[in-house]
Amino acid sequence: MDHGPTMDTDTPRSGGTNVDDEAPRIEPTVETDAATKTDDAELERTLGLAGGLAIGIGTMIGAGIFVFPGLAAGRAGPAAAGSFAIGAVIALLVALPASELATAMPKSGGGYYFISRGLGTLAGTVVGLSLWLGLVFATAFYLVGFGYYAVDTLAEVGVVVGNGWVVPLALVFGAGFTVLNVTGTENAAKLQNGIVALLLSILAFFLGFGGLDALGFVGESATPERFAPFGAVPVLTTAALVFTSYLGFAQIATVAGEMRDPGRNLPLAMVGSVVVVGVLYVATIFVATSAFGSERLADLGETAMVEVGRHYLGPLGAVAIVFGGLLATVSSANASILSTSRAVYAVSRDALLPRWASRINLRYGTPHVALGLAGGPILALTATGRVTILAEVASFLHLVMYGLICVALVAIRRDEPTWYDPDFRVPGYPVVPAAGAVASFGLIGFMQPTSQLIGVAVMVATAGWYVYYARNVTLRGVL
Repeated sequence: MDHGPTMDTDTPRSGGTNVDDEAPRIEPTVETDAATKTDDAELERTLGLAGGLAIGIGTMIGAGIFVFPGLAAGRAGPAAAGSFAIGAVIALLVALPASELATAMPKSGGGYYFISRGLGTLAGTVVGLSLWLGLVFATAFYLVGFGYYAVDTLAEVGVVVGNGWVVPLALVFGAGFTVLNVTGTENAAKLQNGIVALLLSILAFFLGFGGLDALGFVGESATPERFAPFGAVPVLTTAALVFTSYLGFAQIATVAGEMRDPGRNLPLAMVGSVVVVGVLYVATIFVATSAFGSERLADLGETAMVEVGRHYLGPLGAVAIVFGGLLATVSSANASILSTSRAVYAVSRDALLPRWASRINLRYGTPHVALGLAGGPILALTATGRVTILAEVASFLHLVMYGLICVALVAIRRDEPTWYDPDFRVPGYPVVPAAGAVASFGLIGFMQPTSQLIGVAVMVATAGWYVYYARNVTLRGVL
């Protein structure tokens, strides 16, 4: 296997042109009619630490807090808090190696970029295309969750439309978020920052009051349900389901090419977002299972938290959770569409997809073609409305990538290429990346067989694309 490949501009590839040398920056204001120049444009570094944290936290809060509690408690009972804790530990074991790789290679594409430079073109192609499709599944899941909360929001203000409107509303807003991201990364980041700030304020109040009530400091104390009523195995299968909630930290890496001071901001954003959100998840499950039993939460499904809010704070609590859920799923979907397009952009820049997919819109400075290749499949999957399958397939594909990120770090550290000079080094090397790889691959074994089959089919299809189109591409070691 080729570790740390070097540039080879004379190597032909099937189906397209050669990979080119370092491309000059083209600012969005440049006027040109040469379409080939848009292929070589690079993205501007407009995101700071706040933007990185907003992408990570905003993406992760949506599913973990507002969509999963009812589904997770129905599977594992109060021990679902342990499922979220397991997910957080695995995410941290991967976030640390990913942070080191990101500070050495702060380019768009995240895990794809690291793996392709550490493990070669085949692994890079499979992971890059799987990352694209994995983010498509995750974004569709977030949009379906948004549809449920949009219907509940309308119901709370007296407009009852029924669940038949879930998918249509999700499709309309999915298309809108795609258009928003075309108009500029900074616009999308500003929306993300505002949503996350408001969302955290709502959650701090709700979880603070709910926690005091659950502990008996206010209201009436209740007899707690047995912690693991269904045993230990459902805790692990639930961890595999809810791991979709922790995809946000990796999405920060996909926009590394647009972050200022990446050596400082990338590790802080990636690790910080996992810690903050992991604590919020555990607190949320504690509050939810203190309000209702597992069976009741399971019956309430994707919008169980609305009734939890009503239990603690009456109609005001229900409205606050509905509004928070709407904000959270908007945030998750918006950040995921941004990250999906950057995955497509990075793979296309390396000529593993046709180079026209990496063209930059000169007016807005965004990869508009990649955004189209993200938005189209997202809307198609959103139309299925299959929440659990969408979540687990997204988790499957990301867990494969996370395991390979850890393997890539070990491979690159072993070879120590001259260009490898990270600003951050993983503490506890090589134990941390080894544990991250084992945990990531191991969690896949606890998924539903249908999700595993779909995930394997996606990877086989991407390997077929490599054989058909990209097998002769030689990647640059570092850009």
